[in-house]
Amino acid sequence: DKLVQDYLELIENTTGEKLTWEKHDQTLQNIQARVRLPSAWLITNLNDALLLATGNRSEAIVGYATMDGDTAGALAPLGGIDKTFIREWLIWLEKEGLEDGFKIPALNKVNVQQPTAELRPLGSNQTDEGDLMPYSLLAEIEILATTKHLSPLQLFQKIKEKHPEYSVDSLKKWIEKFFNLWTRNQWKRNRYALSFHFSDDYLDRVSACSFPTLSGGLKEELKKIDI
Repeated sequence: DKLVQDYLELIENTTGEKLTWEKHDQTLQNIQARVRLPSAWLITNLNDALLLATGNRSEAIVGYATMDGDTAGALAPLGGIDKTFIREWLIWLEKEGLEDGFKIPALNKVNVQQPTAELRPLGSNQTDEGDLMPYSLLAEIEILATTKHLSPLQLFQKIKEKHPEYSVDSLKKWIEKFFNLWTRNQWKRNRYALSFHFSDDYLDRVSACSFPTLSGGLKEELKKIDI
C-alpha cells in the first residue's frame, strides 16, 4: 500500500491532477499490479531462482493482464491452459483426486470463490467474468475465432444457436469485446512469458495463433452483427 501511495503522490504532484477511481480506473488498477513485481524479481534473484508468471490462456487471448505486472516472469506454466479447464481441474482435485486417494479438500476455499483481480475497491465486487464474460463462453469463442477462423457474424450465429440461455444483446456485447480485445492485444502476447504446448490450437506467437500486431481491429466485420 505504501509503495502504491508513493507512486500516486509522485504523479499527482508532478501533473497537478488528483487520481480517482471515477476517472482513472485502469490506471489505478495497473499500478497495484506493477508495484508487486520488483519485490518478486528481487526475491527470485536472491535465491537464484526462476520467476513463474501466473497468467493463463483465457487471460492471454484477450490481454486481461497488466503488462510488467502479473505478466512478468520467465515461464508461464498455465499459459496454454484456459481458465475453465483450470477451474474444473481444481474441483476434480478437491472432490475426486487421483486413483491412490490423493485429493486436496482444502481447495474448496478456492473453488467456491469467483475469480477476481482484486484491484478495484472491495465495495465494487470486481470479478473476472464481470469484466469479461463467462469463462466457458470465452473458451468457445476463442476456438471459433482463432482456430476455426469464423468471422464475427458467423461466430455470433453459431453461438446464438448453441446458447439460447444468453440474451442476444449479451452475446453481441461479449463477441464485440472478444474481437476488440483479441485484435488489440497481440503486442501483449508477443511479450508474454514462454509456456508449454498442451494442444494443437495453442496461442504461441511464433508457431500458432498470431493476429497482426497493427490492424484495423475487424471494425467492418463487427458492424455486420449490428453492434
